[in-house]
Amino acid sequence: MAIALGIDTGGTYTDAVLIEYETDRVLATAKALTTKQDLTIGIRQAIDKVLAQQLGPICLVSLSTTLATNAIVEGKGAPICVLLIGYQGRIRNVDWNQALGTRHYAFIPGGHLVDGEEYQPLDLETARQAIEEHAPHVSAFAVSGYFGTRNPAHELAVKQLVKSLTGLPVTCGHELTHRLDALRRAVTVALNARLIPLICELIEAVQQILQEKKISAPLMVVKGDGSLISASLAQQRPVETILSGPAASVVGARHLVGAQEAVIVDMGGTTTDIALIKEGKPRLSSQGAQVGNWHTMVEAINVHTIGLGGDSRIWLDRESELHVGPERVIPLSMLATWYPQVLETLAEAEETQPPHLTSEFLLLQKGNQLPKGEQPPFAKELFHTLETGPCSLLRVHQILKHPELYARYLQELERQGILIRAGFTPTDTAHVLGHYAAWDKRAAELGAERWAKVLRLDPHTFCQKIFRHTAQSIAREIVLALLKEEKLAPFGPVDSALLSLALAPQGNDSLFCSLTLQPRLIAIGAPACTYFPLVQELLHAKLAIPEHANVANAIGAVVGSIIFRVRILIVPLEGEEGFRVHLPDHIADFEDFNQALAYAEEQGREQARRGAMQAGAEEIQIQVHRDDQSAPVATGWGEELFLQTLLEITASGRPRLAHP
Repeated sequence: MAIALGIDTGGTYTDAVLIEYETDRVLATAKALTTKQDLTIGIRQAIDKVLAQQLGPICLVSLSTTLATNAIVEGKGAPICVLLIGYQGRIRNVDWNQALGTRHYAFIPGGHLVDGEEYQPLDLETARQAIEEHAPHVSAFAVSGYFGTRNPAHELAVKQLVKSLTGLPVTCGHELTHRLDALRRAVTVALNARLIPLICELIEAVQQILQEKKISAPLMVVKGDGSLISASLAQQRPVETILSGPAASVVGARHLVGAQEAVIVDMGGTTTDIALIKEGKPRLSSQGAQVGNWHTMVEAINVHTIGLGGDSRIWLDRESELHVGPERVIPLSMLATWYPQVLETLAEAEETQPPHLTSEFLLLQKGNQLPKGEQPPFAKELFHTLETGPCSLLRVHQILKHPELYARYLQELERQGILIRAGFTPTDTAHVLGHYAAWDKRAAELGAERWAKVLRLDPHTFCQKIFRHTAQSIAREIVLALLKEEKLAPFGPVDSALLSLALAPQGNDSLFCSLTLQPRLIAIGAPACTYFPLVQELLHAKLAIPEHANVANAIGAVVGSIIFRVRILIVPLEGEEGFRVHLPDHIADFEDFNQALAYAEEQGREQARRGAMQAGAEEIQIQVHRDDQSAPVATGWGEELFLQTLLEITASGRPRLAHP
């Protein structure tokens, strides 16, 4: 029996599954806490747990990872140099330091025009000087040529020069996207270069774990569009793995349920991701994936993400208005399981103190020490106290003496991952209400008592309020995601008021509203069984929570296919008879359109097949989609002017397996 191992590193948990490859039957599942300071710790723990149930040799391993997405959001990555060919004077009013995320960049004379002809000759001597100047300070290079997607010759020449002079990793813009937008293409290739050392380190660490377990199966990685690529290709093109986790969840949910039209919602500990399935396929982002403030040209599943999960922090604003998220904290119930002394601190807290001071804690991330450099006078006492275990926010403020002056200091320690916050969360309310029982219920009850008193509610009613608020927020975001997808997003206060009436009626409203969700609602993630029956009720939806919904992401990581696309453009030659074929790696001219079309399809099929094989596919199938574009002639009746033909050639196949 051939068995595949799927691994997903989520914001809270790392999941692992064993699947019978021929039938996709789930054989075993396991979970471990995600260790953000070192993802391989959680991965190793999840693999150890699931392999304890192993029933045969592993033929394939596939990994869905949050590393690229988190690194972009948190501004992490290796130092890089970006070489911009033909950009100078053609893009104005750009802060290149900010746009590229690096001060190491250089403008190289060269570049092309929209038809692929040279804008000016490539200056290899200037390129050489720039490479030699920046190489000692960076770990990778990115190369982007103006209209490089219409003619990659200059990008390829500079890439070869970087390799010969430095041996450092280097990526070209035309290797990542076919679309026109010089600035966004430069940003995308810069991000890719920044991520190469990080993803290489992760993949090499996972390979080391597999080697220790004597697993010699191929290692795949999930891309943002839900397809798979070999680990070696992911190391070259890591930017394509952004939104890998949400993509795996969509693929896994679609696989488990099989719906043709559906809204898939993945609720985790940190975020909730919403995606649409149309005609059996996930909707892709037409403009490229956006992560944080970075708008890339990477093709990815269109995912609507909100900072709301089972471990979202519950807090009150200055008007005592209740909020859930977007910040993630460790639930009190989980904290008390690790550190039983927390129960005593919660029980002895003075009722006159604000609840966030008595029911929120800071703890030191394992392995972290006092930061280097000059520290405030209280730092040693604070870190000495934290070394003994979690410390209530009240006690932290007593150590600081003037907490309002050092609020930013604490925030920076949390941002760097040196300190972690724990507090009351929806997971705790689920413990109080009896929906969930994985951790310490008493800690959750004590936390609920502290917060309920402020709102003059009994703890059970307070938890019901949190529970309903969370479900209503998810339902609201599902509606907004659908409206956005249909380009019908609400524009004013009336729309918002009607939505509130439908999802959060007050009971004394004179106007009644109701919503009905037409596509099937598929809910996955660990908290799905807790919250989605109420979401179903609010949206009058047909709900499916499949078996193994809590590890759907790991299932999606291993059941996907390899897909490699080649896009080729055929356009009339300007000012003369004939046609130009713009291929990913070169251009070619022909007098006859049919000759150009035949050459384009032949080359495209070969490049797509070769790309799919490099990505790790076997039993490859090729599909060709042709889109002819023309425009009406203004002076004629029924006549049209040929503009261009776009060929999209797709090679797909299942991953190659290890054979025992």
